[in-house]
Amino acid sequence: MIIEVISDTLSDALIAQEAGADRIELVTGLGEGGLTPSYGVIESVCRKLTIPVNVMIRPHSRGFCYSEEDIEIMIQDIKVCRKLGAAGVVFGVLTSDYQVHTDHLKRLIDASKGLGITFHRAIDDAEDQFAALKIIKQHPQISRILTSGGQKSAIHATERLKRLNELTANSPMKIMAGAGLTANNIKMFIEKVPVNEIHFGSGVRYHSSYEHAISPEKIQAIKNIADL
Repeated sequence: MIIEVISDTLSDALIAQEAGADRIELVTGLGEGGLTPSYGVIESVCRKLTIPVNVMIRPHSRGFCYSEEDIEIMIQDIKVCRKLGAAGVVFGVLTSDYQVHTDHLKRLIDASKGLGITFHRAIDDAEDQFAALKIIKQHPQISRILTSGGQKSAIHATERLKRLNELTANSPMKIMAGAGLTANNIKMFIEKVPVNEIHFGSGVRYHSSYEHAISPEKIQAIKNIADL
């Protein structure tokens, strides 16, 4: 089981790594759902960590429908992430009517050559998750899809997530479940949804809040359950 942890600072990323996290999703603007961090943060985290670091590519928090100017900025951010040593990038793009934006997606994929790609929870805003999955699966460069199954918490979408996982079973693309998962509910969740990758945010922080630091004890508890 791969455990990915959201971090927005070098100190949190180091704590997560030491506690046993397998990968970091590096962001800023946690209260806005995650935005592209500064180049200084990207460089320092990628240089000092030994586990993979995937960087959020999101220029603003006004949804996932982007202008031409936004896409050009995202492409430049991807290029910088490659230079700074990121293992991968994280993005998602939709049209104004909540379909996967195929042109924007292709351009971002082309810019990400040599990097791992995660299509993030923009898929949870898609009008039809299964139609979105069908489009995303046409791009083998995409390593995984982060999703809560269209619900605020993945716990409330176990049947949807199980089906999404089944639809990717014979492809190199993985479903990574995230949102609302904690050490208290992860055992029940993975018994119902046998995914190989889990994404944690506030669930591994003290007081379950982004206002507080990452708790190594919570990550270790999750690792102990996931490794059973």
